[in-house]
Amino acid sequence: MKVTVFGIGYVGLVQGAVLAEVGHDVVCIDIDANKVERLKQGHIPIYEPGLEALVKENHAAGRLNFTTDAAAGVKHGEVQFIAVGTPPDEDGSADLKYVLAVAETIAQYMEAHQIIIDKSTVPVGTADKVSAKITQVLAARQRDDLSFDVVSNPEFLKEGSAVADCMRPDRIVIGTNSKTAEDVMRELYAPFNRNHEKIIVMDVRSAELTKYAANCMLATKISFMNEMANLAEMLGADIEMVRQGIGSDQRIGYQFLYAGVGYGGSCFPKDVQALIRTAVSIDFDAKVLKAVESRNNEQKSLLFKNISRHFNGELRGKTFALWGLSFKPNTDDMREAPSRVLIEALWTAGAVVQAFDPEAMEEAQRIYGSHESLRLCGTKEEALRNANALIIVTEWSAFKAPDFELIAERLLKPVIFDGRNLFEPIRMKKKGFQYYSIGRQCQLKNPNE
Repeated sequence: MKVTVFGIGYVGLVQGAVLAEVGHDVVCIDIDANKVERLKQGHIPIYEPGLEALVKENHAAGRLNFTTDAAAGVKHGEVQFIAVGTPPDEDGSADLKYVLAVAETIAQYMEAHQIIIDKSTVPVGTADKVSAKITQVLAARQRDDLSFDVVSNPEFLKEGSAVADCMRPDRIVIGTNSKTAEDVMRELYAPFNRNHEKIIVMDVRSAELTKYAANCMLATKISFMNEMANLAEMLGADIEMVRQGIGSDQRIGYQFLYAGVGYGGSCFPKDVQALIRTAVSIDFDAKVLKAVESRNNEQKSLLFKNISRHFNGELRGKTFALWGLSFKPNTDDMREAPSRVLIEALWTAGAVVQAFDPEAMEEAQRIYGSHESLRLCGTKEEALRNANALIIVTEWSAFKAPDFELIAERLLKPVIFDGRNLFEPIRMKKKGFQYYSIGRQCQLKNPNE
């Protein structure tokens, strides 16, 4: 099938590459000419395991092409994916200007029946707005003879495993009331639906809400566990024991039950905000969602509070080793990352940060430039040198079994603030570390206690 994808960002590039991998003829369109040219040369703008090889192989095979020519793209595709960004507006609602701009472009160039697929994460009612925009442009063109269907087909990709999620989806949600559109979508996704039935067809508005509901549910689990961790610490309980106790309940499960320093990234913070704003627009008080967002914002400041308390508020002139910049492992994405909240708080307090991340170093350089209080180090060991403490913010595999003797040797004092509960408190005590984690009884001023 001939497929056009508007937007070569995270969702569009992954979706386009995976569709090409199963044999579809895919053209990806973006207004950024530099990005298009770099992709043609094999330069991938994001880090995602498996994506680079997928893009290069399918581009070389001629199944995946990149262009800025919107007219050619519309002419090419039997289906038109809208996969552009929906950044938060000033009030937290999703900004649809890019989505509607693509809808206008499609309407401007279409010459036959089109199926327009909303792949971007969009608020309930967006399909209606896309339809209205296309109808308006067709009327201006005096092409009322042209027909179209707008389908909601939300993505459920996890950064760090997006290619695998796209190749082997848990479910494929299709929002449409059109039998024609449903049949085309079933044909498009047939290669991913062979093992067992994964396609769920529903009305458009339910599909639009499903995406937000899924992300908000996961964000809720994270904030709930962070709240339980803070409570456990005050009550003398261990959140890791609690996690195992409740995770063994099949109704709850183990996923997204790890306590830490809050969620970040391009999806959860934005989607929780957007659904809150949707609720406000219809006079509904989304109390649970507001609490989820509030807890997460507070949790991002927890590490700094623990650090400040340990050093009695005297942070000026001190140096801290920071392991992890990305909001989660296996990505270079620092959007809404807890590391940013911590770094900026440490700077405000007069401290210097020596940071290392396996993939997000260039992104940190792009965000902060040559900040006088940020030293980006080539290795995790280099970041330790003459630091007053080690802070772990992202649970990269490379951080899970470090050389503790080397850590103690390079730090001025053996102090670790672990925002991801990577190590056992008793073990760390025996090794002579003052070890601070989340929701566990391990905040020991004297490691010999």
